[in-house]
This record gives sequence, C-alpha cells and structure tokens, in this order.
Amino acid sequence: MKILITDGISGEGKKILEEAGHECIIQFYEPDELVKNIPDYDAILVRSATKVPKEVIDAGKNLKVIARGGAGIDNIDHKYAASLGIPVLNTPGANSASVAELALAHMFALSRFVHIANVSMREGKWDKKKYKGIEIDGRTLGIAGFGKIGQILAQKAIALGMSVLVYDIIDVKTSLPVKQVTLDELLAQSDFVSLHVPKMAQPLIGAAELKKMKKTAYLVNCARGGVVDEAALLDALNNDVIAGAGLDVFMEEPTKNLELVSHPKVSATPHVGASTVEAQDRVGIEIAHKIAEALK
Repeated sequence: MKILITDGISGEGKKILEEAGHECIIQFYEPDELVKNIPDYDAILVRSATKVPKEVIDAGKNLKVIARGGAGIDNIDHKYAASLGIPVLNTPGANSASVAELALAHMFALSRFVHIANVSMREGKWDKKKYKGIEIDGRTLGIAGFGKIGQILAQKAIALGMSVLVYDIIDVKTSLPVKQVTLDELLAQSDFVSLHVPKMAQPLIGAAELKKMKKTAYLVNCARGGVVDEAALLDALNNDVIAGAGLDVFMEEPTKNLELVSHPKVSATPHVGASTVEAQDRVGIEIAHKIAEALK
C-alpha cells in the first residue's frame, strides 16, 4: 500500500514499512495541496507540522490509517476519523525522556542565566556580577500533568535533589516520593512549574494563575502551545510577577511573538522537545510497526 510521510521518519522506520511491502512517499504538502494529493494514499504519517482536519480525511477516499509520530494527536481530527472507522495511531511514550530532559534544560538555563549570558557575551559584554543564579538542588518542582513525561521528569528531578509536587485531574499512582496537590497549591509552593498537559480549549495558566506563583518562580512549558496565555505571561514577566519562563511551544508556530521569545527572562526553543536522535529512532520504529500491523 502507499503511505504518505509528510514530516519525515527515521531510516529504520522507513525500512520496516518497506519490508512489510509498502511504498513510502516522503513529501510535505501545504494544506491545499494535501487535500488534492491525499486520495492517492492508503495511509498518512504526520508529526506536528502537518494538520489532518476533516477536509483532508474526507478527501482521503482510500485512507485506512492516520498516524502521528509523537504523543499528541490534537493536529488530527481524530474524533471524526474514528466516526468513519479510520484508526488514528500515535507513539505516546517514545519521546517522553527527551521532552523531560528539555524541561530540565530550560530550568538549568533559567536558574543560571545561561540563555541571556550567552547572548550578552556574543555582544562583547562580561556581566559576571549581574548573573547571580540559584541551585536546583533543594528547590521544589511542581509538575502539572503526571503522565509519562511528568513521571520521567519527576524521577530525574528527585535525583537532582528536588522536592516534587504533582497536579493531575486523576489520582496519581506512583512509587516515586511525590506529593499530589491542587493546582493552586502547586503554583503557590513551587520554585519551578513544568507543564505536561494536553492541548485544551482554554489556557491552564493565565493571569490569575501566574499571580499565584512565587515572584522568584519559573514557568516551563514543553507541552502544547495555548496551555499558557502568552499575553498574560509577557505582562507577568514585564511586571516581575514571576522570575522567568522556559518555552518550547507556542500558540502559533512558527511563532511571531518576538517580544516574548526575545525577552531577557525567557529561555526559548522552537518546539524541539522530541528532537533527539534517540527519540526520533524510537518514534520511527514504534509508529512503523503500528502502521504495518494496522494495514495487514
């Protein structure tokens, strides 16, 4: 069968599909072109760059499988696909460790001013006395969303000497020494707040939530754009409501919010949470096996 791969796949993943007898076409299409070309394919594999709305699904008369190399499927109209009997596959755990490590990277960057000190040195400045940071050890990390990524982050943070508070809409069952609290308690007590929740209709963190955080606290979002109200965050940073923010995801991507990403209190990356060699290999292999099985 013919599989359209719009946002790339690891070599090993492609090999698995081809050895299963499928033809793999690696080609990115803009939305209008995707609607025109999707009728030629039996399956489509996307990542975060390609959206699969109702229009694409309707045009894909031969679609038997829709797959997402990654955890979230909010860029796919999965409910509509399910109503038509088309399975939507994903890889919820394959990139968890990579995302957790990036959240930690932002925490380290913010706590020691790595993000802005690097920029100032490139400008010929030597602001040694200006960048007095804090240690991670002994601080409290609040994790909102205690799925696979949140659990891995908690494990790593505990190893670094941090205390961990967690908030989730379900009861947490874990052997890790963490404390489950309300969102308000997490915001008020944490030195770092890391978000690992799915995309939602309304931001989880807005102006009211930011005001509940410590003035010395840092917010990290490696989850989904829209989980944080960007206008409220920028206002909070400008008015010293919180100390800083680490951001990997944005309401619009590529983001045009240059005022936010260039803010001296912001450590920013362009949605690279899953962009490690290891994660890409795991994602490619896992999703390839799932597609091959679904197309049998």
